[in-house]
This record gives sequence, C-alpha cells and structure tokens, in this order.
Amino acid sequence: MAVGKFITLEGGEGAGKSTQVKRLAQALSDDGLTVVTTREPGGVPNAEAIRDLLLATREDPWDPMTEALLHFAARCEHMARFIRPAMDRGDWVISDRFADSTMAYQSYGLGVARPAIEALYRETMGAFHPDLTIILDLPVEDGLERAAGRGITADRYESMGLDFHNRLRDGFLDIARREPDRCVVLDARPPVDDISEKLIATVRDRLESGHD
Repeated sequence: MAVGKFITLEGGEGAGKSTQVKRLAQALSDDGLTVVTTREPGGVPNAEAIRDLLLATREDPWDPMTEALLHFAARCEHMARFIRPAMDRGDWVISDRFADSTMAYQSYGLGVARPAIEALYRETMGAFHPDLTIILDLPVEDGLERAAGRGITADRYESMGLDFHNRLRDGFLDIARREPDRCVVLDARPPVDDISEKLIATVRDRLESGHD
C-alpha cells in the first residue's frame, strides 16, 4: 500500500482554515481517497491536554521558548499516535496547523530565534515535512474581525495586539517565500466557495496526479 500524503493549512487568526479543512477533506474523499483530519496543537488526547495549557489566558504568561517546547511536545505525540500511523495505512492526512505555526507564532511573533525552532524541528521531526502546505492569507484587521464574529471567547493568541498579528502574517509569507516548492499562498478574502475551489484545484494539481 502506498504511503499517504500530509497536507497542512496555515494562516493567521480568522483565515478560515477549519472550514477549508472540512471542504478539502470532502473533495478528496469524493475522489476516492481515504482522508482523515486533525489539528494542532492537539489531535490526540495528550496533545489536546497541552493545547489547553497553551491557549488558556494566564496571569503568568509562558516564556516564548517554553511555548515552543510545549508545541513540539504536543507535535511528537500527534506524529507518533495519529499522523504517522494514518499515513502508513495509506490515508491522506489534513491538519489545521503544523510546525509552520510554531515558527510563525513563537519565532516571528514572540521572538524565539529561528535557528532554535529549526533545531527543535530537526530533533523531533527529522526529515519529515508536509507534502503540501496551503497558507491562507488576509489582512490582519480582517482576520481579527472574523475571529471576533464567531461568538467564541478569544484565546490568548487572538487577544494579542496588532503588532504581534502583523509579525505573524509577515512570518507566514516569509516561510512561503523560503519554501516555494512546499508552500502555496492563497488569498483568504474572497467568498468561501471561491477559496475552496482554488484550494481543491491546487491540491489536486500538486498531489493527486501521481497518486495510484
């Protein structure tokens, strides 16, 4: 059996990743593929427990390096208990966030040195990388307005200031510039249906043509 593919969706707050994960999964399932979806931080019980720690509003905020370590701890559990077994079965895995978010949030956003994040990645993930990463991009103000309109109490990251979120957006775009073979940036401002059409077409063009 062929090893499955790993697709990640990335972007700032309010970019619409969760909606597009569901739509992409349905489209690929309609193509006859076995598809599973997940998220980061989280995806398995131990990682979800770490997620709760990271997203909770705290009077004593985590040191940024501590945050990075917690994200990679959750990722190790996620990889060992969900992503790798699914891919070994031949499933296609779609994740709402992966390691690019740690680079964007903890390095570009909070100032952890880029080489430190890269070293953590090498030590925990080795040579593994997503087959394709879609970065949903939109102006920060638009994204935060969308996030606020969901009617859900803002988590700690959503509550950070505009400067942080602008650094975050710049970070995702810089990641895409550094790795153009893996990353595709899509404008997240058009209607949801238009974004889905472009996203699904991109995945089919990049990955399905060589799939048995």
